[in-house]
Amino acid sequence: MENITLRQMLEAGAHFGHKTRYWNPKMAPYIYGKRNGIHIINLEKTLPLFNEACTYVENIGAESGTILFVGTKLAVKNEIKNAGLDCNMPYVANRWLGGTLTNNETISKSIKKLEDLEESLKEKNTENLTKKEILTLRRAYEKLDRSLGGIRNMNKLPDAIFIIDVNYEKNAIQEAKALGIPIISIVDSNSSPEDIDYVIPSNDDSRSTAKLITETIVKSFLKG
Repeated sequence: MENITLRQMLEAGAHFGHKTRYWNPKMAPYIYGKRNGIHIINLEKTLPLFNEACTYVENIGAESGTILFVGTKLAVKNEIKNAGLDCNMPYVANRWLGGTLTNNETISKSIKKLEDLEESLKEKNTENLTKKEILTLRRAYEKLDRSLGGIRNMNKLPDAIFIIDVNYEKNAIQEAKALGIPIISIVDSNSSPEDIDYVIPSNDDSRSTAKLITETIVKSFLKG
């Protein structure tokens, strides 16, 4: 299991929650107090929960399991994409498409369309096309690739899903919950932890926090 320290989390700003007026009372057990109108997350409670999540992820890696990484907001999307690429695991870093988990037939058709467009853009298939036609195909491909590129090789349901920001990714959580897929998530002071199997109470808006936590999850998976 990869361990991080309280100091590392403090330096990354993991303890900063949201403004107190936006808090979710279900996060009360994980709140240390208030400072300048902002809730401060109790990292002494976060660390053991995070270690538990890392152990779980390491076990998935040891069993050659699959984790789907999800985080589509601007501050964290690069970390999610990097995590997927580093682990050779599926990821969603742009828009969550409804049915990604629960409607495999529709998603499979979209992935097939993506693959067909990719084939059409190969040099041998563009010889008789105009520049305008090639540009149209490329734009269609790039649009689909942004949404589906990270999951095009996900040929079965994941064993777990790692999420940054419960509120922002509520559709992904609903689908995972409906299918009984365990959820690991960074949960901030303005979110509910109740649907999350492995809660990591932490700032979910900070790029440095997302980087620290996600990289540690990745190391745990690869160590398994």
